[in-house]
Amino acid sequence: LHAAGYTHVAGIDEVGRGAWAGPVYAAAVVLPLEQADLLDLLAGVRDSKQLSPAQREALLPRILQVAKAVGIGWASPAEVDEAGIVAATRRAMACAVASLNGQADALLIDHVRLPDVALPQRAFPKADARCLSVAAASIVAKVTRDRLMAALERDYPGYGFASHKGYGTPAHRTALQRLGPSAIHRMSWRPIRQTLGA
Repeated sequence: LHAAGYTHVAGIDEVGRGAWAGPVYAAAVVLPLEQADLLDLLAGVRDSKQLSPAQREALLPRILQVAKAVGIGWASPAEVDEAGIVAATRRAMACAVASLNGQADALLIDHVRLPDVALPQRAFPKADARCLSVAAASIVAKVTRDRLMAALERDYPGYGFASHKGYGTPAHRTALQRLGPSAIHRMSWRPIRQTLGA
């Protein structure tokens, strides 16, 4: 894409797609592709799922310092319930692109295409493991969402959001059975519906 004349290629990834609670988050990261030492500056950046929480936290400030632009978007649990997870994921990604304020001229996306975004796009599996800007976006999205879920633990105590970040774990299921769903749970999802039914 850079060789084809695109100078601001945004890598995009999402996090929280499979969670039972909390929003879907997405990030868009534009890296300085012309910078000769870019790989050295971002050494260690890879798919966020391959990194520990401490590694992700350490890499985030470096990404923010090196990137030309960073955008973040999200879709609420209510939007997930209303539109479905795929549409909500697209909405979060489109918001992340919009928050770049026109600083992207092409997109590289993990899996999902964005039909409502009028920019050249390439979406492919495992983009977060194959493309540096998408890997950087995965870290930005993951750290940002994890911080939010830890903060929401204070508003909704007892669910363990600070530890499991809203994903389905035995501890989360036990808390649901004990407390019932909170306002940030995805009511349309089967584990939540089962709890409501019980």
